[in-house]
Amino acid sequence: MAVDPFAELLRHLRRNANRTQDEQAGAINAASGRATMTRREVNRYENGANVPTDHTLGNIALACGVPLEPLLREAKAARARRREKAEDLDDVKRRTLLGGAVIGAAAAAEPWGRLAYALSKGSKIDPESVGVLIDHAARLHVDELNESALSLQSRVEAHLDAITAALPRAGTHERALTIAAGETAALAGWVAWDLGEHDKATSYYRVTSECAKKAGHPPLRALALGYASYGAPSPARALEMLSQAAQDVRGRGNATAAAWALGRYAEEAAQSGDDAAALRALDQARFAYDFADHTSEQAWVRFVTPYRMDSLTLSVYGELKRQELTATADSAVERLGGGLPESGVVVLGDLASALLRGGDVDRGAYVAHQFAAAAESKPNTMGRQRAQTIAAGLPDTEHALASHLLTFATP
Repeated sequence: MAVDPFAELLRHLRRNANRTQDEQAGAINAASGRATMTRREVNRYENGANVPTDHTLGNIALACGVPLEPLLREAKAARARRREKAEDLDDVKRRTLLGGAVIGAAAAAEPWGRLAYALSKGSKIDPESVGVLIDHAARLHVDELNESALSLQSRVEAHLDAITAALPRAGTHERALTIAAGETAALAGWVAWDLGEHDKATSYYRVTSECAKKAGHPPLRALALGYASYGAPSPARALEMLSQAAQDVRGRGNATAAAWALGRYAEEAAQSGDDAAALRALDQARFAYDFADHTSEQAWVRFVTPYRMDSLTLSVYGELKRQELTATADSAVERLGGGLPESGVVVLGDLASALLRGGDVDRGAYVAHQFAAAAESKPNTMGRQRAQTIAAGLPDTEHALASHLLTFATP
């Protein structure tokens, strides 16, 4: 029995997006924001055993970057054929919905390549679909606080593919969607860096900067520079990158981003031995955060919680061995309370590091044990990075803990 034309069409869409059935399921889930689609269900659609609902078709259209209306029309015809139990389907006209832009985008071997190609295209997409893509990009930045890079990577790259497929049809929404694409690409780079894929991370950061330039949105470049600064070849280069990032987030509506960029500058300045610059930048960061609302500014700043600002402050005071460290540590512990929020892992990590560097070895080792347990239960990129620093500062009596942390920190 011949396969239904609509099933062939769905297979054609997937193949022209250069995806396996598993990857197609991931792209559909990324478009919907829910992990409900499976490879088995994609296979059933492509074998004609089932026809997607109109709601699912909307997500398929979004994931593949094609118009929804023709898909709805073809699905309706497929359902009619199923009802009529027609035996001869060979004469049914096969329709193709893909244009050269999507085929060209899919030809690139990597997600950042597809995104770079799509940046030069334009068409139309409905506001609701744009909203779904932008909101999901924001959620991924929140998920990074308590999810490992390994488990997050496929979701981030699938979502980047979904935005890439939609970009050629962005129309009046092109700028907003380009910004969301850049935010997602930056997170993909951060995750890749954590997994030791440094060249891949650099490529993602580069395309994030391209998105920033195309959208005329400097804060997006600040995000790329902030992430990339962790892997800078030298402290001087890291400070240069963070100085530019701070410039990129000057102005209204960027208070949280400014606080993060300045806080990171303070961290790097402290590590390079420039006490005055570190303290000055930290004061500016804390002042900016007093006027910030990390829940309503750029999507990606949602990870810059009060706990994250505590961790930046602890990092600077610990490195400089400032007397304010004790009071800051007590305040950070009080803010954490009885439970451990998503970003609390980073706070415990910086608290342990700061105490060890500041000379309070017994308390530092105690917090390091808490950090190790928390990092295992709520793994995230910053936790892994902190593990190496803590392990290096532990006394010889904590050899077993140091070995465990180094193993945890290994990509």
